[in-house]
Amino acid sequence: MDMITLNHIKKIYRMGQERITALKDITLNFEKAKIYCLLGTSGSGKSTLLNLIAGLEKPSGGEIIFNGKHIETMSEKQLALFRQLYVGFVFQSYNLLPTLTALENVTLPLIFRRVPTKIRKKKAMEMLKAVGLENRANHKPSEMSGGQQQRVSIARAFINEPQAVFADEPTGNLDTKTTFEMMDLITGIARNRSQTLIIVTHDTEIADCADVVIHIRDGEVESIENNRK
Repeated sequence: MDMITLNHIKKIYRMGQERITALKDITLNFEKAKIYCLLGTSGSGKSTLLNLIAGLEKPSGGEIIFNGKHIETMSEKQLALFRQLYVGFVFQSYNLLPTLTALENVTLPLIFRRVPTKIRKKKAMEMLKAVGLENRANHKPSEMSGGQQQRVSIARAFINEPQAVFADEPTGNLDTKTTFEMMDLITGIARNRSQTLIIVTHDTEIADCADVVIHIRDGEVESIENNRK
């Protein structure tokens, strides 16, 4: 069953008189509960595509349908609500607030949804336990390693039980051993919860973790590879 559908998506950036075409006429479907990888070199358009699917940017043309909702026509306010309710994010740079503890960082999405304090703390502790960091709940980012910070970021991404999680180069700042630990963690949580996971990477070894690998080149879909039938 398709959860996300892209029809003839284009993205053009204007820089003065110059027009830069980042994406050219992309049509794709993403099924519920599958893991996808957008694979391509730097500048291929893969991160731009992820940002469009996640409602962080608007397409220059085409339509993006997420569970029957046309997100390309939404206002900024509607998009903010859409992201709160339906999606989670894992970034390369972790994007944790330095003045907050691990527990407080994980609870942030629940604060925006006005979940009562007692319930959000309980849920956040459960997520920190799921990523192996319950003993770091009161530590701030500066007191944690890169791998630990990314585990906090993963816990935050999944705390709202989103329908889709988007990961943009989630292991870009990590060593090889930690990279595979993070990929096992994020894909394991997504599979256990039947969530759609879309990962952006240039690393073919990370792409092996996905069910479907979408090769992006020069703003176009070059090929689609099914790793698992």
